[in-house]
Amino acid sequence: MANVINCTDVRVLAGERVLLDGLSLGIADGDAIGVVGRNGDGKSTLLKVLLGARVPDSGRVSLRGGASIGMLDQRDPGGDRKVGHVVLGGVAEHEWAGQRRVREVLTGLLGGLDAAGVGGLDAPMELLSGGQRRRVALAKILIDDPDLLLLDEPTNHLDVDGVAWLADHLRGRAERATGAMAVVTHDRWFLDAVVSTTWEVHDRTVDAYDGGYAAWVLARAERERVASATEDRRQNLLRKELAWLRRGPPARTSKPRFRIDAATALIADEPPARDSLALQRLAMARLGKDVVDLEDVTARVPVASGSRTLLDHVTWRLGPGDRVGVVGPNGVGKTTLLRLLTGDRAPDAGRVKRGKTLRPAMLSQDVAELDEVAHRRAVEAVADVAEVVNIGGKDVTASQLVEQLGFPKERAWTSVASLSGGERRRLQLLRLLLGGPNLLLLDEPTNDLDTDALAAMEDVLDGWAGTLVVVSHDRYLLERLCDRYLGVFPDGRVRDLPGGVEEYLAIRRVSASAPAGPVAPAQVPAGSSAAQARAARKDATRLERQIAKAEADITRLHDQLAAHATDAATVMRLDGELREVTAMRDELEEEWLAVMTVAEAAS
Repeated sequence: MANVINCTDVRVLAGERVLLDGLSLGIADGDAIGVVGRNGDGKSTLLKVLLGARVPDSGRVSLRGGASIGMLDQRDPGGDRKVGHVVLGGVAEHEWAGQRRVREVLTGLLGGLDAAGVGGLDAPMELLSGGQRRRVALAKILIDDPDLLLLDEPTNHLDVDGVAWLADHLRGRAERATGAMAVVTHDRWFLDAVVSTTWEVHDRTVDAYDGGYAAWVLARAERERVASATEDRRQNLLRKELAWLRRGPPARTSKPRFRIDAATALIADEPPARDSLALQRLAMARLGKDVVDLEDVTARVPVASGSRTLLDHVTWRLGPGDRVGVVGPNGVGKTTLLRLLTGDRAPDAGRVKRGKTLRPAMLSQDVAELDEVAHRRAVEAVADVAEVVNIGGKDVTASQLVEQLGFPKERAWTSVASLSGGERRRLQLLRLLLGGPNLLLLDEPTNDLDTDALAAMEDVLDGWAGTLVVVSHDRYLLERLCDRYLGVFPDGRVRDLPGGVEEYLAIRRVSASAPAGPVAPAQVPAGSSAAQARAARKDATRLERQIAKAEADITRLHDQLAAHATDAATVMRLDGELREVTAMRDELEEEWLAVMTVAEAAS
């Protein structure tokens, strides 16, 4: 099969700096490629070279004759046009309404515009928020359906529901092999869910790896181990990340698969992912048995017609040492919930009870708190809070802490005003931790961070022993850092999610398919009771045992495949068994999620 596009000996300069050098690669129909790398190494530039928007300084880029190419970049569409004209190009409704693919895109990405009161396809673009304009641009490129689809940070401004829908849509496109795509993203769950090949842009070249983010972490750690090219701190961080990937959270319905022998050799003596009983402490204040209790709390926001209820008679308890991930659609009140916990916002009704020893700190989305120290250098901004801190019985200086959070020496002495968005976010997080809070609240902390910076931030938070609440659309981050999940729903309800993000998405699917009217998410069937909840949990326990047995069988079959790699007949037989066991395991996990949803709703 001929490639859709080819690059031959491409060289790209940015001023006097060489971004890409001697690059030769191609993309074929059915390829789903994830592009990763540090900020500034040339990921977006690579997409522009493929698009033809950036002419290489040498080398050649050739597109297959008759092939179309389209790109979603990081700019939002504006102008005075209406949404329908931007997305559909003025095509009459009777022409597109009969196309299932078009209807699915419009519903999946723009279905909330009418509910938001902006007028759906008739809404003027200037009335839309940045996130809504981003969805419009994404809908247009997906409806155009070019042969080569280039996406630069497509999950920006998408909530968990939107990311899940986009992953499903792109997986279906790749399975049909009707086109190819390359996507730049820092969303690691999205990479694992969508891509079949990962390109790492680094040191003026591109290395290709089979699989998504999990496979790339393994291959990258192995490459660095063999070459001995990085210092011990970086090696330990990669091994720790890989160790967590192997363990996997219980709520994930698909877990990364590695060659067991290679992975075992690689992560021997790796540091633990997180030890909740023996965590290092960053000069933290004592936390009593009470943290924050919300008692029948209601929160409203003013709108043109009066007010809108975000949180409706919510009762919820946050306990000491809890690590909670908060999920929900955009605009339902997740940030408001954080402000209620810190005391920056008073409830419109009900009571918020806070512990006497509570010392909260919140990382906001815009990190505006750093404007006060914009004239200071990064190290000085940290030293203003604490010049030396004791971690694990050792004194650590401000410069050492800054380096631990991913600042090279030359950036550590850069003024705060000159830092990138991701660097500002990491710097403010460190300043907050040094202030000694015992309740840390993070509002979309992954914005502007590349995968290396995310791993460094997660490593720091792994060693923090207070109560943690994270609002994020990044499923990987939530599964990595949190042990408990909370869903905030459009009807003002808040509920715990024992099944994690998958349970939240299941509830949203049920709610979306329910008839119009006052139907609550995860509505309990008539006649349900505590007895029903006990029966459901008993079924869940039975399913967990069956899932554990299936996982053990999968591990055994992987071992046997590795041991008989040169015996073709045995490999074919074992591969067939592995497929059957894997399919059975996936069905059991789906059944477990459904049972847990019923159990939680009935209790």
